[in-house]
Amino acid sequence: MIVSDDVVFEAKQISKLFPGVKALDGVDLTLRTGRLTALLGENGAGKSTLMKILAGVQPPDEGELLVQGEPVHFTSPRDAQDHGIAMIHQELSLVPDLTVAENIFLGREPLRFETLIDYAELNRQATEWLKRLELDVSPATPVRRLRVGQQQLVEIARALAGNVRILIMDEPTSAITERETEVLFRCIADLKKQGVAIVYITHRLEELEQIADDIVVMRDGCLIGTAEFGELSHDAMVRMMVGRDVKILSKQSSSNNQPVLRADGISLSHPTRPGDYLVHEVDMHVCKGEVLGIFGLMGAGRTELLECLFGLHPTASTGQVSMHDRSVRLRNPADAISHGLALVPEDRKQDGLVLSMSVGENASLASLKHAERFGFIDRGREREHTRRFVERFRVKTPSLREKIINLSGGNQQKVILAKWLATGPAVLMLDEPTRGIDIHAKNEIYSLINELTADGLAVIMVSSELPEVMAVSDRILVMCEGRATQSFDRSEATEENILQAALPRRNSIPC
Repeated sequence: MIVSDDVVFEAKQISKLFPGVKALDGVDLTLRTGRLTALLGENGAGKSTLMKILAGVQPPDEGELLVQGEPVHFTSPRDAQDHGIAMIHQELSLVPDLTVAENIFLGREPLRFETLIDYAELNRQATEWLKRLELDVSPATPVRRLRVGQQQLVEIARALAGNVRILIMDEPTSAITERETEVLFRCIADLKKQGVAIVYITHRLEELEQIADDIVVMRDGCLIGTAEFGELSHDAMVRMMVGRDVKILSKQSSSNNQPVLRADGISLSHPTRPGDYLVHEVDMHVCKGEVLGIFGLMGAGRTELLECLFGLHPTASTGQVSMHDRSVRLRNPADAISHGLALVPEDRKQDGLVLSMSVGENASLASLKHAERFGFIDRGREREHTRRFVERFRVKTPSLREKIINLSGGNQQKVILAKWLATGPAVLMLDEPTRGIDIHAKNEIYSLINELTADGLAVIMVSSELPEVMAVSDRILVMCEGRATQSFDRSEATEENILQAALPRRNSIPC
């Protein structure tokens, strides 16, 4: 067999069938040394399934894989790693109770006397990778103590620390800051110079100008087209991904000034530093039919603020919360739900879903009272209650009985939204609701937010994407270092003044 000198990997006519869904249908992919191939497509297009096959997580039902021109049959991720293939998953795959260093070198720890782990060397090597990614954490820190963005960087370090010839990156920037993204892109440039072939899955098309060499577009499990970067415009790539033109929907402004939720003096003590706060003296409110966007850099306290409002930190938090002008006590999430609050969490895999359960079971978890009969769960009632919410979100699933783990990330996120809307909330809190979701799915969520607020629902949305915050919000609360630093009405918000307010300052303001 004659092989081009720079071709390091080929996938030929790869097909994969799941119950009721053909995830891949005769897909071809060629990777070359020192080049980054951007793999584009909507959620459910088959991108992640194809990458899992390349990484040895799943076998193909049909087709052939070749590394350096030689056929391979991966039986496990370790088998793929032995061939120089590493994958950075969008959904974190770290072990929470192990340290940062143990996660980075899991399965390939440095040894002493051939049997004992050399922890000094383990931590030394891990520190080098943390410095390279400019991640300021101790290698001895348990991963569960890190925020999602920090965990994502540990996931990246773990992949890079192997002897990598082919690197698969699935939405690696979805949970990290702009500065961390710049560091990652410098690492990518170094890897390309070293001859590493990279597959890069992203919905952030603006990133491609800095890093991409080739473009591959998938839709509905099929290969739609390939091109060198620069041959396709932004609009052309979007049309190939979705099969039509897409316009980003924006929020229809609300004029309602009737507060649904008001929070005064919300503070959350730091768990390990007495006298410090993750959230400090934040005042805010959100009105009926309004979207309050919350923006800030990593560590600003946005997620922690939502957690306080949802009753997740009853002993460590202080402040007053009122719903419809009546003071409420939020001792736990059950209290919050009973008062009409709902929270879609940042980490859907860890906090939003039970991966061993079905779509219908996950969608009903927060509203089981509607499915109860004589103290037992009536599965018929459960399906009837959740079906309309799942259908409203156009969740792509063979049935409500399908295991949630078999759905794409975007469809999993829709199920979480359906779960909380099934509770009939007055205030819906969204923490990074479009993280890792494609352009079309984002528009579906923006459209749904418009529909819900038109019906009077109040929405609080945390997002790291400033254009998204500006497009969707009626008002924007900016946070930095646990404090509210500025509030902007939709008409006065600009990228410049929002970013200035996100930098450290000392004055808190009422929102």
